[in-house]
Amino acid sequence: MSKVKVLIAEDDPDLLEVLRLTFEREGWDTVAAVNGAEAIAAAHRHAPDIAVLDVMMPEKDGLEVCRELRGDSATRHLPIIMLTAKSEESDVVLGLGLGADDYLAKPARPAELVARVKALLRRRASGETSQEDSLLSHGDLVIDPARFEVRVGDQVVVLTPTEFKILQCLVSRPGRVFRRQEIMNLAFGGAAVIEARNVDTHVKTIRKKMGAEGDRVQTVRGIGYRFEDR
Repeated sequence: MSKVKVLIAEDDPDLLEVLRLTFEREGWDTVAAVNGAEAIAAAHRHAPDIAVLDVMMPEKDGLEVCRELRGDSATRHLPIIMLTAKSEESDVVLGLGLGADDYLAKPARPAELVARVKALLRRRASGETSQEDSLLSHGDLVIDPARFEVRVGDQVVVLTPTEFKILQCLVSRPGRVFRRQEIMNLAFGGAAVIEARNVDTHVKTIRKKMGAEGDRVQTVRGIGYRFEDR
């Protein structure tokens, strides 16, 4: 991971410096932005491997930055971790619902943040290079890992990297019940302190994006999720 490039968007200069030093100690390059507009411009100019976004920033907050990055084909698949001083569940749900891959409340321990970044990068790399990834087709739903593409009929369903991995996991074994811990390990690379409610939020978003086909992602109460085998 010596050539990893991390975009850091944080308006607190002291925290920005801490984050910069934390990542550079890992041998990674960093690109800094102090507001949302700078973060969006930097994401296009520098093509980072991952973005760490503070939620509360001037001009455009981190949630708006996340929304815009996910809406642009050039940055649609950029892994995103949100940082915020807020810890309310509503903020977690909103951030993940907009397409963030992970969420960490301040003050984030440097070791934990680095672990989360490494987990997302490993997950993305394995998804891009695994020779075991093959086309999955069930009814109108088609998942093409080689193209990182999901289709329902003729419509392309735009998923974040984490949403894609969760759906791929479920569809790979129709009818099999996946516990939340299994899904977390597969989608987040085994990173520590990923909460089950994050998985629930991602699944809710997947269902919404897939329309009627999303009903096939079924909840098994008290256990986890499965993809309906028709």
